[in-house]
Amino acid sequence: MRVQLTAVGQKMPRWVADGYAEYAGRMPRELRLELREVQPGDRGRGGRPERAREVEGQRLLQAVPRDARIIALDGGGRAVDTPALAEAMRGWLHQGRDVALLVGGPDGLAPECLAAAQQQWSLSALTLPHMLVRVLVAEQLYRAWTILAGHPYHR
Repeated sequence: MRVQLTAVGQKMPRWVADGYAEYAGRMPRELRLELREVQPGDRGRGGRPERAREVEGQRLLQAVPRDARIIALDGGGRAVDTPALAEAMRGWLHQGRDVALLVGGPDGLAPECLAAAQQQWSLSALTLPHMLVRVLVAEQLYRAWTILAGHPYHR
């Protein structure tokens, strides 16, 4: 199975790409972590943030693998700690169904993304930069997997 981190934004700084690649590369073959980037909506002169968020939402949902479980990463979602993430991961592995984690742009996720999600998770009560979320999610997925595997990374 695979977990697809589906995120708004392209052309990330090197430290983001390197950090994400470090943890994604540690994931086992049976639980691949893949990044799918979608182009941000137009927020330039005359661009409307609500319209940009709507366009981003459409692009995110189009990028979700067929029949995947959708989890929206949203500040209004339920806080999940690492042991709970590991238990969720156990369930994903048992089901064998792909998972798509949605990360919105600067204005968050479109209502359509939240409605399509089977779950909504909050990573933190803090406002996090969207590029940092990629690295954070990749590390936490790796950490959750190490819990399931009995690996000493998580202490």
